[in-house]
Formats: sequence, C-alpha cells, structure tokens
Amino acid sequence: MKNEFRFYHHLRVRYAEIDGQKIVFNAHYLTYLDIAITEYFRELLGDTWMKEFEDSFDIALVKSTLEFKRPARLDDWLSIGCRIKKLGNSSFTATFQISQKDEAEPNPILLAEQIHVNFDPVTGRSRPIPETVRERILRFEDDPGL
Repeated sequence: MKNEFRFYHHLRVRYAEIDGQKIVFNAHYLTYLDIAITEYFRELLGDTWMKEFEDSFDIALVKSTLEFKRPARLDDWLSIGCRIKKLGNSSFTATFQISQKDEAEPNPILLAEQIHVNFDPVTGRSRPIPETVRERILRFEDDPGL
C-alpha cells in the first residue's frame, strides 16, 4: 500500500494531542491531514505557494471521511501519505494514509478521503483550479486516470 503515495509528511505526536486514554484525540487527525495537504502543495508549488496563488487558489475542505484503524500514541513518529486521486474543474479528492514512520510494512493507523474545493473568498463560491496548479498535480501524480 505504501507505493500508492508519492508524497509523505512526517510528524511526531505531541503531549497536547493525546487524550485521557493516552492516545491521539480523534480531532487532531484532521489537523494532521490539513498539515499534510498544505505540505503536499508546498512540494508541488514551492515554499511561497500560498502567497503566489493567493488570488487564484484557495482550498476549502467540504467533506472528510476518516476510518480509524488503530491508535497513535505520544511520541510516535507518523508518516502521512497524501495523493490527489481525482481532479475536477474546481475541486479535487485527496486520499491519505497515516502509519508509523518506519514500519517495514505499513499498518494503517488512519485512512482518510477528503474533498476540497478551490474557493473564491470574494464571491463565496467555487472557482476553477488554475491551469498551472492542475498541470503540476497531473505531472506529480503521473496518473492518466486522474
């Protein structure tokens, strides 16, 4: 399953992210996914992508599905795989897998799918994904079915 992703972001579970059961509190996984998708676009579009595309590419989360497989705990190093699996005119679907960073065979902690839309804050509506962004996603994912 690890080969499914071309991009990974790694982070360590911090004390503030665990709950009374000493496992990562469920809401923090959404933060982890948000960090991963931000870093995914930083990889594709450059370190200044938010500034460079601020007038044309502003993503908003519209749907998130999380499937919890097993818990993550304090100080675990997590590997978050992220890829775009579907690219529409103004939206895209991203899939994620969170696992322990150095597992030989990834045993998922969490599987997720999210739909984001390119949002225009002035009109409050969706807008087309810029062609430059679209081309970089297609080139990076190298998936003709995208």
